[in-house]
Amino acid sequence: MRFSLPRDALLGPLQIVQGVVERRQTIPILANILLTSEDSVLSITATDMEVELNAQTSLEDGKDGAITVPARKLIEICRTAPANARIEFSSSGSRATILSGRSRFVLTTLPAVDYPSSDSFDEVATICLEQNALRRLIELTGFAMANQDVRYYLNGLLLELSASGLRAVATDGHRLAFAECPMETRMGDGVHQAIVPRKGVLELMRILSTGKEEVELALSAHAIQARFPSMRFTSKLIDGRYPDYVGVIPDPEMCDKMVFVSRELLRQSLTRAAILANEKHRAVRLVLGPDGLRIIAKNPEQEEAEEQLEARYIGEPLEVGFNASYLIEAIGAVPAETVQIYFTEASSSCLIRPEGRADCQYVVMPMRL
Repeated sequence: MRFSLPRDALLGPLQIVQGVVERRQTIPILANILLTSEDSVLSITATDMEVELNAQTSLEDGKDGAITVPARKLIEICRTAPANARIEFSSSGSRATILSGRSRFVLTTLPAVDYPSSDSFDEVATICLEQNALRRLIELTGFAMANQDVRYYLNGLLLELSASGLRAVATDGHRLAFAECPMETRMGDGVHQAIVPRKGVLELMRILSTGKEEVELALSAHAIQARFPSMRFTSKLIDGRYPDYVGVIPDPEMCDKMVFVSRELLRQSLTRAAILANEKHRAVRLVLGPDGLRIIAKNPEQEEAEEQLEARYIGEPLEVGFNASYLIEAIGAVPAETVQIYFTEASSSCLIRPEGRADCQYVVMPMRL
């Protein structure tokens, strides 16, 4: 195998796939990346057996072949090479030689045939959408994913494809985040769900742009793919049944108490009050009434913080406790200047929405104080 190309043309794809490479691998070959040269195209693949990233770049000169090389070392060699350098790569036996200007490096390789290959992908549903729309869905919901929960199906993000569009849902059992992107998908009446594991979500978020370039999202029974012009992301799915999130979201029509308040003002007030909240439970009390909204926090040292906010409240007076961190993250994600929060009673979850919109919703369970 042999190829030659400018340093930046190789470094770009390497940086795309590097996040997948296992740092503490139990299988030595997972510390390598697979290089495949075929028909004047260099394909670079990295996997950790759960997430796979493949990036491609054009070759002006090369000889077809495939080999795996240590990922970190190759990336560092390219990164530290002069910006205008040209990288010349060749492999023979169990060695790969890299030439760049007056520098020469020899790396130990492993056979390409031993590199884990992704299973065949038999897609059952496909949609195309703008990258910024998918990125926005993840930003609005991803923070609510569980982390190493024994309920393994919560350690990921639910993506739901239907005729009406794409939905994203995340929950850790204490709070839930929901967002949707309405669009015509031409998928008929079927609904397809996929639970993408945390690492897959974070890697997908990293490679999605904030522009309007399109990405093709495809589902199979056990995996999801995001296809870009010169890149392909593949992640295995978490095998499990996601909770009925629709039944968890309170019906606004059944809520007899609601408050309208500035998103940023509320977020800042919660952040300040939480300074003196119990470090373990982070509990704050919301006191709602004709005078607006008060936030009270106390701790075992008998210290206390109180914030008074201007807010429009509708309903009978109410006192309810919440985990401040959960409220701060949910309110911080709301894409509007004013948030609308619905309540029923002190023992029931609250519903947080942008004022006048239902395309993203947040549910937070209360705490006993």
